[in-house]
Amino acid sequence: MNRTHLFQSLFNLRFIFAGATIGYWRRPFSDIASTTTSYKHELIHRLNTQTLQEARGFFDQIPSPHVTLATIMISAYACHHMLPEALDLFRKIPSKDVVSWNSIIKCCIYCGNFATAWKLFDEMPHRNVVTWTTLVDGLLRLGRVEDAERLFWAMPNRDVAAWNAMVHGYCSNGRVEDAMRLFCRMPLKDVISWTSMIGGLDQNGKSDEALVLFEKMVCSGVKPSANTLVCGLAAAAKAWAFHAGVQIHSCVLKLGYCCFDEFVTASLVTFYASCKQMEAACNVFDEVVQRNVVVWTALVTGYGLNDRHQEALEVFGKMMKMNVVPNESSFTSALNSCSTKMGLESSVYVGGSLVVMYSKCGYIGDAIFVFKRISEKSIVSWNSIIVGCAEHGCGMWALTLFRQMLREIDPDEITLTGLLSACSRSGMFQKAECLFRYFGQKRSITLTVEHYACMVDVLGRCGELDEAEALVTSMPVKANSMVWLILLSACRMHSNLHVAERAARKIFEMEPNCSDAYVLLSNMYAASNRWDEVDEIRRTMKDNRVVKQPGSSWLTLNGLRHEFLSADTSRPLTEKSCTD
Repeated sequence: MNRTHLFQSLFNLRFIFAGATIGYWRRPFSDIASTTTSYKHELIHRLNTQTLQEARGFFDQIPSPHVTLATIMISAYACHHMLPEALDLFRKIPSKDVVSWNSIIKCCIYCGNFATAWKLFDEMPHRNVVTWTTLVDGLLRLGRVEDAERLFWAMPNRDVAAWNAMVHGYCSNGRVEDAMRLFCRMPLKDVISWTSMIGGLDQNGKSDEALVLFEKMVCSGVKPSANTLVCGLAAAAKAWAFHAGVQIHSCVLKLGYCCFDEFVTASLVTFYASCKQMEAACNVFDEVVQRNVVVWTALVTGYGLNDRHQEALEVFGKMMKMNVVPNESSFTSALNSCSTKMGLESSVYVGGSLVVMYSKCGYIGDAIFVFKRISEKSIVSWNSIIVGCAEHGCGMWALTLFRQMLREIDPDEITLTGLLSACSRSGMFQKAECLFRYFGQKRSITLTVEHYACMVDVLGRCGELDEAEALVTSMPVKANSMVWLILLSACRMHSNLHVAERAARKIFEMEPNCSDAYVLLSNMYAASNRWDEVDEIRRTMKDNRVVKQPGSSWLTLNGLRHEFLSADTSRPLTEKSCTD
């Protein structure tokens, strides 16, 4: 992702809320509005083209900067997960407005420090509905649905965005019945409300109900968005509801999405392919004005769904000849067609590889489908699908598969790691404890430091920090720095500085230059307004030459690997640089 897209995504996260009251730091200019606008454009330009430090240098040179400019800098720090710098800048604003308060709260949640967000919420002199909605959404993202419910109903007033956040949160946490009840109580629904509920029903196995709701929305006069159409087509594909899908196709044509929106087009191709109508799928594909990788992949996958694997591979080859760079999904579909065409889909080795690949690409449903077709499932096959479910937060699926596994084969150490990870990500604390005890009693399995690390993670996510620390100190095997780092991370999540300091000391004894520990502890001190300790940590890092590892991404072009670091503008990805 380049810097321009990164900063645009920052605005999409609503760190800067339009329409709210704007305050001032000071008024040294006769025409402060036009001057602020000029500085704003220049600051955004520098954030898009320079490093964050260089942009901050420009900001520091602005005389009496307007609070809007500070809010932009806070949002940029949030995008780079630099919470201490964001908090430090926020506290220097002499006249904070509601936008700056909302931005720093959103920043804390985005950086994973909900305790500080809640503390700022309590300190905020004047809150608006955006403030409350931000906290509700943060709680829902953490899976704390009951806390979010209490806060939602405590709101002095609720706009449609607040109701939408709660509906979406219910669906994301698998509570689709609660989402429907709340949806029905909404005093006002917009297209986002309908889309969230339609998508939520479909993703929770209620595709038929999603199509009924889509029809009600159209009848009520609400104009579907592109996202609504994608959700409706996905539901029609899963339910094999051909006539409903054709009606949605009519809406697509009427609203003019078919030829220009790649996701709507790809959804149409997938729908017709799922209903065994490949000729119609090809007709949709041929009508597309610009065919990108999403549309091409939909056609490759569609042929595979219809067991026309030779044609799937031909389309994949044509895509390559058209210089369309395949993504993970493209390769996965092509490899699936390759293995099926050769009769290897039921092979334990090929099938296992496909299970891992589908899981890594985010298609856990397809991974399970391939897993069921493996003729003789080995321990590797079972572990692959359980770990895949764990990685995608499908804890109940992982446990269901584990029960099936026990009837066919004995689990091993990797099975326990996958199960504990699944319980951790799904918040199933009691199930994790039962599994840990069960495997601990099996003579054929020896609990390793990785298993204890998983259990510490489970306890930490649930807020049982004292119990987690006790487990670490009583382990029969010596805890390594990673175990203590997991505990330290949980301490930051729940703002337990006492346990965090003890965990950090242990880490520094084993790994004096652990940058992650320094950063986590520094963030916690900053959240507690202990700036002397923050400065001391920064001095220690500088003296010991400890550098925080920047985020990076990479791609391979023409056989060469290109790596791009966060905030790095020294290596622009241009057509020339790709061919040099």
